[in-house]
Amino acid sequence: MKRITLIPLAFLFLLCTVVNAADTALVISHKDKNLQWGACPDFIPKGCELAVLQGDPAKKNTDVFFKVPADFEIPHHMHTSVERIVLVSGTLDVMYDNQEKVTINTGEYAYGPAQLPHSAYCHKGEACVLYIGFVEPLDAIPVASAATK
Repeated sequence: MKRITLIPLAFLFLLCTVVNAADTALVISHKDKNLQWGACPDFIPKGCELAVLQGDPAKKNTDVFFKVPADFEIPHHMHTSVERIVLVSGTLDVMYDNQEKVTINTGEYAYGPAQLPHSAYCHKGEACVLYIGFVEPLDAIPVASAATK
């Protein structure tokens, strides 16, 4: 199992982050022109982007926007942290191992357990933007595909 940490991206984001402190209040849109979007881990196809909203991805408690184009497959992977997700735009199917597929619509909340492998598909029509809150340091670990119900 190959583990990919986002330490190199963390350094970039620390230099470019929109907000620099837990003491600073923040209200921001995924359409804000000041967001600094960066690439996702290499195992995710080109087109995927991340923007750090607050925190240091190498440390606990980081919030990000995760964006993929419409008609986009996110490969099978897992995280060491739980994911607290709100779909900001688009429609997203998420396939967690040994569970039935779930469809998340714009404005809906989803909880992704730590270390539970999953893949996802952003429907045609509109890009998917997810707000994701990570409790542990941000990582993405590619895993071999498994069957879903």
